Amino acid sequence: MKTNENNTVEVKNLCKNYGTLQASANISFCAKKGDIIALLGPNGAGKSTLMNMIAGFLAPSSGSIKIMGKNIAEHPVFAKKNIGFLPEGSPLYYDMSVKMFLQYMAELRGLNKQAVLKAIDTANIGNVAEQKNETLSKGYQRRVGFAQSILHNPPILLLDEPTDGLDPNQKDYIRNLIKQMAADKTVIISTHLLEEAENVCNRIIVLDAGKIKADGTMKDILKQTKTKNLAEAFRILTGKEK
Repeated sequence: MKTNENNTVEVKNLCKNYGTLQASANISFCAKKGDIIALLGPNGAGKSTLMNMIAGFLAPSSGSIKIMGKNIAEHPVFAKKNIGFLPEGSPLYYDMSVKMFLQYMAELRGLNKQAVLKAIDTANIGNVAEQKNETLSKGYQRRVGFAQSILHNPPILLLDEPTDGLDPNQKDYIRNLIKQMAADKTVIISTHLLEEAENVCNRIIVLDAGKIKADGTMKDILKQTKTKNLAEAFRILTGKEK
């Protein structure tokens, strides 16, 4: 792991244990502005656990995380100010309208109404802004969650399954938006979709059983596994080769 002043995220020797179960095992990597990193792995690989630790929602059992050069354990508020987080499942206040929810989240961050309007426009959810969250489809709820994550224009975006529940048109929109936003951000995406990792991200970290099995560009991973496509490489790295 190469550390330098340009790193926005530094994860070092990170472990998370639940009794005898080790959800994350000695994970280390760095990320910088312009990176779109896919955390790719099968169900139960530890992707969401890792995302939640980086976001500050879970405390690691050991190891450290630095956000913009500062240890998250020592500067938790600073870290959260610099992170936009879309967690798994789109947790929302369902009795609020989309606009009310985003206004509430903006107020918690000390933001004005312009930030809300910009997030609504960016996520392309203006047509449902007055609807209650409970009435929205899964795809729209996911997009409201995405709007929440970008309200404060953070330099780091953590997106856990950002296109889950979206139709093909919505997926294309969000994926293109992520690529555009990454010009001045660090984006880390947790996904189990091979095409998302391949088409959206410029770096892939393959996880299995809480461990990093590969970290690099698509070309790096294919070279490491001596395969011709990501599906083959994935099967080899996660022990699912046929």
